Amino acid sequence: MHATRSFLASLGLARGDQPAPDTSASRFDDGARFRVEIPSVEGPQAFEAVLDAADEHGIRVHRVSQGSGIMLLTDAEISRMVELGREHDIEVSLFTGPRAAWDVGAQVTSATGRVVGASLRGTDQLVYGIEDVRRGCALGVRSVLVADIGQLWVLARMKSAGELPPDLVLKVSVTLPVANPATARVLQDIGASTLNLPVDLPVADIAAIREAVTVPLDVYIEGADDFGAPVRHYELPEMVRVAAPIYVKFAVRNAPNLYPSGGHLEQLAISTARERVRRAAIGLAMLDRYYPESNPQ
Repeated sequence: MHATRSFLASLGLARGDQPAPDTSASRFDDGARFRVEIPSVEGPQAFEAVLDAADEHGIRVHRVSQGSGIMLLTDAEISRMVELGREHDIEVSLFTGPRAAWDVGAQVTSATGRVVGASLRGTDQLVYGIEDVRRGCALGVRSVLVADIGQLWVLARMKSAGELPPDLVLKVSVTLPVANPATARVLQDIGASTLNLPVDLPVADIAAIREAVTVPLDVYIEGADDFGAPVRHYELPEMVRVAAPIYVKFAVRNAPNLYPSGGHLEQLAISTARERVRRAAIGLAMLDRYYPESNPQ
């Protein structure tokens, strides 16, 4: 974009909205600046659709994540997703089970109370959420989405105590807001392996969080409607530059919410999974056009 920004400057206009943050020197273990995540992959059929679409568009997918929860998948479905992940070297991240939005409480149904929707209500629900993780790990899952700060703290200590696999990835959900560097540092310190950021953070704010933590950041390039549905493809190159190591995530705007998913929504889950991969291909083409030195791996 240098030529366009230079022409604006020749007209006496600003080159951009704000000074460019510094380039991140951090990388994934393999040296990559970014990896691709496809969210809302709600079962093995949707996972297979992701694989087919990735082959069709010639892109590499590094992680798939799911939102309906481990508790709503059968053992056979979980095992199949784990198997597909191993066959294709793709991380499979499954959401932990119950949450306040599916509980009997009334606050979460109110306009201002929805913020508690992903929390675990009471000790029993915390126990259920931990049991979900135990079950997933027993079936081979090595990455789980966590949306409750107390559950994150307990799961990290279970890893340290040998109660859970030491290589288990604790992925903070976008429903547990990480909107500033201090919050990011706190969550990293209590055990988060990777941090989902709010979908609407400006690039400068994302860069500030990168300076505060060492774990990968998960950033939506296109978000779901119920999270505001930004479409940020042109910002992707700058996000990769300032926030590496970063998982770039592609949802689909103008698509129904799939949670909790199941056979009644299977075709929708499959079709939206394919479209998420197509959106990722569009984003990666833009990244290659404007930031070819990003060296995708």
